[in-house]
Amino acid sequence: MSTYKNLQKLAIRLRDDLRTNDFVLLYAYNGTGKTRLSTEFKNRGKKGNQRDTLYFNAFTEDLFSWDNDLHHDTRRVLRINSNSRFFEGFKELALEEKIFAFLERYVNFDFKIDYESWVISFNKGEHTNIKISRGEESLFIWCIFLAICELTLDGAEAYNWVKFFYIDDPISSLDENNAIGVASDLAQLLKKGRGTIKTVISSHHMLFFNVMCNELRPYSHKQYFLHKQGADGYTVRPTNDTPYYHHVAALSELRDAMLLGGGHIKTHHFNTLRSILEKTSSFFGFNDFGRCIKGVEDEILFERALNLLSHGKHSVYEPRNMGQDTQDLFVRILTAFLEKHEFELPAVSSKKPAAPTTP
Repeated sequence: MSTYKNLQKLAIRLRDDLRTNDFVLLYAYNGTGKTRLSTEFKNRGKKGNQRDTLYFNAFTEDLFSWDNDLHHDTRRVLRINSNSRFFEGFKELALEEKIFAFLERYVNFDFKIDYESWVISFNKGEHTNIKISRGEESLFIWCIFLAICELTLDGAEAYNWVKFFYIDDPISSLDENNAIGVASDLAQLLKKGRGTIKTVISSHHMLFFNVMCNELRPYSHKQYFLHKQGADGYTVRPTNDTPYYHHVAALSELRDAMLLGGGHIKTHHFNTLRSILEKTSSFFGFNDFGRCIKGVEDEILFERALNLLSHGKHSVYEPRNMGQDTQDLFVRILTAFLEKHEFELPAVSSKKPAAPTTP
């Protein structure tokens, strides 16, 4: 496990890794700093007007904005910020066919790009100038990025400055079926360009991350779990031999919060615990997460508590303390789960847990 004071130093580490590897895969929770890390990585490659990284992150989606024609409510279009270098070869290379080749795998609408006005209109059957859903919009922008990546790998002059792809969370609004499809399509494209363009992929989405790990396993790559250490910076732990490391890392964080006690147990930890039980039950082939705690004392109470207390909108960005009774219940459920399954849990925090106490 390595520790870095800031994201600039971590970006240098990733560039060093890509000297001898084709890919770097990062798993990190939302709020860790993945988007800022992608920006730092890009900035390390800037020299005057020269740059070397084509990236996809939250800023990429900001290059597109809706004009909903509020006056007439008839011509809704997606506007393109044509000032970005992201679109350098857009007009000359006529990307519609390449975009649609990716897009048709996921959705059933058509689109048209107006290069004079730099707007995109969408149609579904007889319905024209429609507004597509947020998930469909994310997929469409993602397919534009894939088309540009393909052009880059094919040697298009407009993108001959690209040495690295940096891809951060392309699937924020997608269901699991599309997440698998996106990961698989991306892996096939990157395999095609292996040795030409080096790539960093970061994500908080467990399924997407696991598919990428499995697809790229035969090739030279690094896998890391990225963890924020508060004022102490960031830790990076290699997980090449343990592709599901982030699952036990999340469980380890719950264990540490439990052992630290007091105000360290927050309301959102119930959501995390429920998610871990669901994924564990899927791994074992169970239909119900309650099977993971079957046979433990008070299993019916624990299952009802998880159903009730994990349904609130508890955000990791706004952590709130639990009441003492609820904290005690959380400790009992987590302790029973850990004793039943005996996970080998790593240390992911620099905080030193106290000795466990029995509520």
